[in-house]
Amino acid sequence: MITPADGQDRVIRVLLADDQTLVRAAFAMLIESAPDMAVVGQAGDGREAVRLAHAERADVVVMDIRMPGTDGIEATRLIASTEDLAGVKVLVLTTYDTDENVVEALRSGASGFLVKDTRPAELLAAIRTVAGGESLLSPGPTARLIARVLRSPRTAPAPAALDPLSDREREVLTLVARGLNNTEIADALALSPLTAKTHVSRIMGKLRVRDRAQLVIVAYESGLVAPGDGGP
Repeated sequence: MITPADGQDRVIRVLLADDQTLVRAAFAMLIESAPDMAVVGQAGDGREAVRLAHAERADVVVMDIRMPGTDGIEATRLIASTEDLAGVKVLVLTTYDTDENVVEALRSGASGFLVKDTRPAELLAAIRTVAGGESLLSPGPTARLIARVLRSPRTAPAPAALDPLSDREREVLTLVARGLNNTEIADALALSPLTAKTHVSRIMGKLRVRDRAQLVIVAYESGLVAPGDGGP
């Protein structure tokens, strides 16, 4: 039975999905060393990851993008589109932060991404961030990735979908896309943090997206913001 350590409110249940056994073992040792986390399952491919997400009720799936069979992108899409798994967050791992597949993973519902050679403390912090309902995005690399994908002739930008938003909500979405958190948005627009949070939640509802990561994608794909447009 998984129980919180002294002083911890809850244990974050983590599922690992990677086709490399040694990589999973290394991540498992690191995560189990944290008093507020526990590894509840390990999967060698995306199909197994989806099955275990159902069976183990993980809070966070640490998902490799490139796996044989059902890859991390499709597995992320399946998890994010399943109502019964609405509380499961996906943190995707990639070998390079220039991997265009990261954008597809974010479109599919991932809450953020990390490169595999990230420092141990950063991985643990990332898991805590997405488990807490926040997105983990590095605005610079994310903007460059989106720009490259949108320039690709095989990818057509999504049609503008911002009509439901008010002018204020468009302002808030612009700041979300530039990597600002709710407190920073509140400061920039002279709002209370609670009001900023409410705006973000309403925008997600109107645009029917899962989290802030997908808001960033929508903002760039709709043309609301562009890489280098005053952002990081």
